[in-house]
This record gives sequence, C-alpha cells and structure tokens, in this order.
Amino acid sequence: MKKQEDIRELPEKDLIERLDAEIIELNQLQINHTITPLDNSGLIKEKRRDIARIKTELRARELKQDQ
Repeated sequence: MKKQEDIRELPEKDLIERLDAEIIELNQLQINHTITPLDNSGLIKEKRRDIARIKTELRARELKQDQ
C-alpha cells in the first residue's frame, strides 16, 4: 500500500507533526459534518484510518527501540 510506504519513510519528528495535523483535520471534519452533512462522509473514515496507520508506525518504532 502506497500510504503505508510513505509513512515508513518519514522521520519520527515528521510523523508526530503529521499525526497532530491529521487529528486536527479529523476534528474539523466531524464538527463540519455535524453542522452540515458532508457530501462524502467517507473522508472521516479515511482520516481515522490515516491516524491509525501513523500511530501503528510510531508504536512499531517504539517497540523496535526497546529491543
């Protein structure tokens, strides 16, 4: 999967920054969707999955360092 490969290549600092930005975007999408339903509500699901991918990679790196 292309997204996962992109995530693996990023340094940890960039991953953390990207995670923060994705969370902010997700919150904004959810607020906007509550007020006025989005045309494509699948975007919220996609953002949640992106956040999960980033968190998974950060956790994998953390576990790798502990070994």
